[in-house]
Amino acid sequence: MKRIYFVGAGGIGMANLVRYYLSKGLDVAGYDRTPSQLTDALSEEGAHLVFEDNADLIPEAFRSPEDTLVVYTPAVPESNAILSFFRRNGFEVIKRAALLGKITRNSDGICVAGSHGKTTTSSMIAHILDTSDVGCNAFLGGILRNVGSNLILSPTSHWSVIEADEYDRSFHHLSPLVAIITSTDPDHLDIYGDEEHYLEAFSIFTSLIRPGGLLLLHTGLKMRPDVAEGVTILTYSASEGGDCHAENITFAEGRLTFDFVGPDTRIDGIELGVPIEINVDNAVAATAAALFAGASADDIRKGLATFLGAKRRFEFHLKDDVHPVLIDDYAHSPNEVSASIRSVRRLYPGHRISVIFQPHLYTRTRDFAPEFADALSEADELILTEIYPARELPIEGVTSDIIFDRVKSKKKTFCPRKDLLTLIKKRNFDVIMTLGAADIDRLLPEIKELLLEKSRD
Repeated sequence: MKRIYFVGAGGIGMANLVRYYLSKGLDVAGYDRTPSQLTDALSEEGAHLVFEDNADLIPEAFRSPEDTLVVYTPAVPESNAILSFFRRNGFEVIKRAALLGKITRNSDGICVAGSHGKTTTSSMIAHILDTSDVGCNAFLGGILRNVGSNLILSPTSHWSVIEADEYDRSFHHLSPLVAIITSTDPDHLDIYGDEEHYLEAFSIFTSLIRPGGLLLLHTGLKMRPDVAEGVTILTYSASEGGDCHAENITFAEGRLTFDFVGPDTRIDGIELGVPIEINVDNAVAATAAALFAGASADDIRKGLATFLGAKRRFEFHLKDDVHPVLIDDYAHSPNEVSASIRSVRRLYPGHRISVIFQPHLYTRTRDFAPEFADALSEADELILTEIYPARELPIEGVTSDIIFDRVKSKKKTFCPRKDLLTLIKKRNFDVIMTLGAADIDRLLPEIKELLLEKSRD
């Protein structure tokens, strides 16, 4: 194939493949529903992108089935006119996950799966290997702030780091040498139906690990691994009890350090560049995977100390002694929301924690409303917006109210997204967090400016 056309090119998971194949010298074009900073960057890097679902806009060079591969994301509806054109005219049309599968079959893949923690863990591994002599090609689900991209390239390394997405069973296309499962809290029940089938999907994923490979499994998970003969299974956790775990976790003057303990390895004095408690779990898994790939203890210390995190993963936008603290986090499951709020309490004891939460998907809200309410009740103040639908149509009776009415916080407010800035302007804050997987982050520049203005006043 000389050319690849990406349908849904602006998604965070598709964009790194766009960049990867541009780097390989292929012609790349694609469609996305709306322009963004990411699509602007892809266009500048050489991709021909359009934002109108019109098959007439497909470039002439990409109209030949003989030399054009078509890749799409499951988020694109079946009614999409551009995708329909390719299917009617004999093109090879594959999911994004199938293309990642091709990459793992031609490299030694480290694939990180889980309902939460996978972006941070895969980004940590990628950064450790990238800053060592091992190197890697990495396809991440978030923008790694160290490199300003969701793609890392190495012309010589045989290692690839891939965020393994369970949505639509995408991770079943992969062929990992190393697999990590960070968590299996039920999610995407619109796809799986119930927790039993969700857990079964993770078991199938473990069966894809190549002989001689490694499975790193967080302690306490309900799923049962089903690995091939010759695959090593190690458990991990932030506390003692895992085959790989942390000891001597220490907070001091804004720094977080710990010692890594493995079956036959100990690395003392690891410092986290993003010093929050929930990252210790991720760092233990990243350390074990990096050791398997050939990184040294010094490589790991250097990599984790200089790791800046992925965008929208516990990202500080204001952090000084003058202004309110402003943190944005992609937390979109109840356990993530709870862990995020608790980490902030550990960092800022005695401070008032205010959370702005934007629910993501009608189905997720419907399935986990009580759990979301319990997690959000851990905040001192909640500001809740309407549901962000993404790919979904409304479901009768499913609104933010089914979360809001259950929240126990004494101070809680429902506020439509369009009125958030007005509300923020009227209130005072100590520590403010924006949480959710939707588009709340697009308001962050204006929220930050409002907080700065209030401090100047």
